[in-house]
Amino acid sequence: MSYTQLVGKNKVRRYSNEEYWAKPVTGFGDTDANLLIIGLAPGTHGANRTGRLFTGDHSGQWLMKALYESGFSNIPSSISAKDGLILKNVFITSCVRCAPPSNKPLNSELVNCSNYLVKELEILKKVKVVITLGRIALQTYCKINDLKNLQFYHLANYRINEKRLIVSYHPSRQNTNTQKLTWPMWINVFDLAKTILSSNN
Repeated sequence: MSYTQLVGKNKVRRYSNEEYWAKPVTGFGDTDANLLIIGLAPGTHGANRTGRLFTGDHSGQWLMKALYESGFSNIPSSISAKDGLILKNVFITSCVRCAPPSNKPLNSELVNCSNYLVKELEILKKVKVVITLGRIALQTYCKINDLKNLQFYHLANYRINEKRLIVSYHPSRQNTNTQKLTWPMWINVFDLAKTILSSNN
């Protein structure tokens, strides 16, 4: 039995009455989007439970609130895959498709799952701005695109051919609770993305 299935079977108390998805989770959103957001992996009790990335956990609340305030979604929070969320001009995906133990995917998982990310990038032909959330997301995107020597720091902004790459800390509880990532720092990421997109139109 996989880790994701074990989590779905041995539920935490607060979700004991819920049916867990407990399977791989795909990217979702607008396939004609100009903005692509790449996270790390499905949350153990977020996407692994709800079946949709950044849905039903702390990181998801931060992301959805920022997307709503920036005009990229229709509602400010996301609790389930059936809550009526509509993403506007944005697609959300992740480096790894199954929730990893301790939120730390193995290198083999990153390599295996990168094939799915490559396929998504081929489909998403209109992307102009890519936001990577966390160091591993940046490293994965760079490896796929054979990009060298890009430094990881919050709000790094790189021009990659016809695209722009924005680097952000991940909105994990570990980062937000310690104030490594504050709300003003976080919303600046999406303000920058909007500015770049509006200048391209």
